[in-house]
Amino acid sequence: MAAHMRRRLRKGATTTAVAAAAVAALAASQAPAATLADGSAGSGDPKAAGEDTASGETDGAATGNSPYYTDLPPLVTPDKPGSSSNLPAAGSAEAGIPASVLAAYKQAERTVATTDPSCRLPWQLLAAIGKVESGQARGGRVDANGTASPRILGPALNGQGFALIKDTDGGAYDGDAVHDRAVGPMQFIPSTWASWGQDANGDGRKDPNNIYDAALAAGRYLCANDRDLALAADLDQAVLSYNRSTEYLRTVRSWYSYYQRGTHEIPDGTGTLPSTPSPSPGTGSGPSATPSPKPSPDKPGGKPSPGPSKPGGGGSTSPTPKPPTPKPTPPSATFGSLENAGTGPLRATAGQEFDERVSVLARNAVGAPLAKVPVTFTVTGGTGTLFAGGKKTVTVRTGADGTATAPKLRAGEKAGEFTVTAVAGTVRPRTLTYAATVTARQADAIARTDEKALVAAPGEKFADAVTVKATYKDAAAAGVAVTATMVKDRLGVIDNDKGPYFKDADGKPVRTLTTLTTDADGQLRLPEIFADDNEGTYLLRLTTEGGASVVIELTVKAPEETTPEEPAPDATETPAATKP
Repeated sequence: MAAHMRRRLRKGATTTAVAAAAVAALAASQAPAATLADGSAGSGDPKAAGEDTASGETDGAATGNSPYYTDLPPLVTPDKPGSSSNLPAAGSAEAGIPASVLAAYKQAERTVATTDPSCRLPWQLLAAIGKVESGQARGGRVDANGTASPRILGPALNGQGFALIKDTDGGAYDGDAVHDRAVGPMQFIPSTWASWGQDANGDGRKDPNNIYDAALAAGRYLCANDRDLALAADLDQAVLSYNRSTEYLRTVRSWYSYYQRGTHEIPDGTGTLPSTPSPSPGTGSGPSATPSPKPSPDKPGGKPSPGPSKPGGGGSTSPTPKPPTPKPTPPSATFGSLENAGTGPLRATAGQEFDERVSVLARNAVGAPLAKVPVTFTVTGGTGTLFAGGKKTVTVRTGADGTATAPKLRAGEKAGEFTVTAVAGTVRPRTLTYAATVTARQADAIARTDEKALVAAPGEKFADAVTVKATYKDAAAAGVAVTATMVKDRLGVIDNDKGPYFKDADGKPVRTLTTLTTDADGQLRLPEIFADDNEGTYLLRLTTEGGASVVIELTVKAPEETTPEEPAPDATETPAATKP
């Protein structure tokens, strides 16, 4: 349908004969003579006019070529010319448009004029379609928000006298999970609404039964394919895209011309419905294809059977009754949508429980909370995160308030991102996906476990090992990643390429290690540290995931040389005689 609608329609004239015939038909029906564009109705070929063929295909029509009202306006135009809604209520009843309905049409015109000014959408065209489709929302029977109450539904498009359109929305909009029905004041079929639905009244929902939402959707649908509705040919193509019938085009055109001559506002709920539905729902080409039942002979050469016999009487048996048409599921019990019920950001440290739990809200076809809907939650990703109980998938039914909350999540040991997906519904499943993150284990403090000076001679290794302990909120922080770097300054801005170093697996000097992790007690014993030939005081900086750090001094100096002392003389030794 979308591909069809986005196809640029070819503009231009083909013939004038059918247009003239259509104008003559309008005059004969006592309706104002609305001008049809040359060629808008084709030249006798149903496809040229955009009409359905016998196959019953809708060919992208917004209404699925559903039935419509064929009443035409009176030949006498409204009492006062113009198009102001401030005209007095006096005048013909047909010229009155319910207040909320009229406001919705004019709001749609203003909105489209802002977003698509080249379309030049007139609100009177929306009024004409609204009149033909639903009698202006059943005479303006809408609530304070502009929503039709009760819903406006067309017949099931089951191929029996109508187009055949199998269900596309799981009954969410039309309450029918078998076949689609046209819905709302502008009679959109669900598949079209899925592409063109609007939220014009700002309530956060795209509701085909709301006249504001439906009017704006209709306006944007009519403007598709770069149409300029001030051009007769484009306007005719737009109307035919709504319902592919020249009879429909003629009827809408007549009301459009009538409303252009003047309207007046009437209170909501006081309008009157037209009386005559289209004679050929879905085709606009004559009587329904379903013939009337005819009596049949009892046997070859016999006479037609009489009517059904009374109980206990003679005569033929009653014809086999047709099975009753299944009633659609009421909107209150039909699954309509699945929404986020307020789930916040999903973040947790590796190995910890998530504070937030995934929660969804199921609504029925009219937007109210829907209970007892099974919702399946699934964890997908490589972080090792699972629901409580060690499960990747759990199913929870919604409660009386329409919400379902998944069990708590426990983060895996691998940092990274994963998703939680919520799925509900079988005919047309609704899906919500939540992004979640596992962060590496963190420490908010790290310190040496002793204060012993670390000294080594040039070219030797430090005899004492360096051991540190990481904590988080004063508790041992196990599994925390630690980076060790030889630096020139305590902030670790400049790395040092001289002085002490570690050795890699090949025995080569390295001055940064990134694969260190604290043990179950939060402690870390560094690998051996070696000194090069440069004496001096050097800095080793350790940094944890979470931002904690500690700077350790390493001293490289040669050992001090000591001179042996001469032994003291023996006190018993006799001094040598001196010469006189």
